[in-house]
Amino acid sequence: MTAGLFDTLRELNLSWFAAINANAGLDGWQLAGALFAAERVILLAPLALVVLWLTGRRGARQAAVEAALAVLCGLTVSGAIGALWFHDRPFAAGIGQCFLEHAPTSSFPSNHGTIMLVTALMLATSAAPLARRWGLVLLPLAVLVAWSRVFVGVHWPLDMLGALALAVVLVAVFRLHLLTALSAAVTGWGVVVHRRLLAPLIDRGWLRP
Repeated sequence: MTAGLFDTLRELNLSWFAAINANAGLDGWQLAGALFAAERVILLAPLALVVLWLTGRRGARQAAVEAALAVLCGLTVSGAIGALWFHDRPFAAGIGQCFLEHAPTSSFPSNHGTIMLVTALMLATSAAPLARRWGLVLLPLAVLVAWSRVFVGVHWPLDMLGALALAVVLVAVFRLHLLTALSAAVTGWGVVVHRRLLAPLIDRGWLRP
């Protein structure tokens, strides 16, 4: 039964990858766009958290802290899965076309997918309106990153579904208020550090306390 399930998942993974992975002749603006999406769009996730923090609003700051903590948890779990169950990337298995130089590390689940999906879902489900707006902006971009990583040949589709499953679990943990005390404490510490380190800018009115 288990072997049959794994065989089915493997066949689905291969067929989905074949449908998404770019052809060998990919070049020009299409290649440049795909590589930009695969490598650079992820930078919008930490940028969103920084912007939310700099607003000075308590709710927005706590939303940013919760998202950051969830991402750290996600990367920790992802690293543990990769250490316990190594899964070759497509190019390491000699399958498909690869357009992005990458170390042959374990592919499941995708760290890029985890960062984008956890950040987007945490913000989209936040009680803070500004955080929710950022989350809704990041959600389609998270899908774009997930697609592009498969398109350029460094991930399998199931790596992204694994990242999505991990993100959903982490969001559920945070939304059940299991780590509220921790996120509130980290937010408070962050405010103290922010006010001390950036006091000159705050005094000039360039930043909010």
